Amino acid sequence: MIRLLLLSNSTCHGQGYLDHAMPAIREFLGPVRKFLFVPFALSDQEGYAAKVRLRFEGEGIAVSRLTADRAGQMALASAEAVFVGGGNTFRLLDRLQHTGLLQPLRERALGGMPYLGASAGSNVAGATIKTTNDMPIVEPASFEALGLLPFQINPHYLDPVPGSSHMGETREERLREYLEENEPPVVALREGAWLHREGASLRLEGSVGARIFRRETPPEEVSPGTALDALLA
Repeated sequence: MIRLLLLSNSTCHGQGYLDHAMPAIREFLGPVRKFLFVPFALSDQEGYAAKVRLRFEGEGIAVSRLTADRAGQMALASAEAVFVGGGNTFRLLDRLQHTGLLQPLRERALGGMPYLGASAGSNVAGATIKTTNDMPIVEPASFEALGLLPFQINPHYLDPVPGSSHMGETREERLREYLEENEPPVVALREGAWLHREGASLRLEGSVGARIFRRETPPEEVSPGTALDALLA
């Protein structure tokens, strides 16, 4: 049974790292007292892992860092759970591809290992990374991601600002452009929202809502607590 907790963001304004979602994370991990952290989305991987390790020490949960070597492959094979952190989505996917860890991570998640993601870590859980907000600072072999969900995720979703003088595209316009060329819908998660999947059950959770974008259809507003099982069909 696939188990996913996919956060739009790891830090909310005025709060500490993961504070807004920690109750949900604790419930999601349950008896797990050690997980494997994937730091590939940032360049300072050791510093990133140290930050995560410090945050979870207070929760009584130990953290080990996934490394891009044989030891990392062995660690992933035996991990109780995994947390894929945020940063640049292109770099994250590129590193997973070039280290040969993308497929083992997919297999472990499909096999029921709890998968916690934030921002870029949530992006790569979807079908592709085509709806990330990040700049392509590296070029992955392809945009195909873990495919743990049959749709796209857009974290950090920003609503259009009424009366704004900004002349660039809004996030909504960019997602509509994606749908001009692609079929899978997009779940746009505002900061403070997350997706929780337990097998065939998918629910929007958090303190704010999300928007679902589909081809040739007005965006659908969904509130926290909404069941989204139909998106898994």
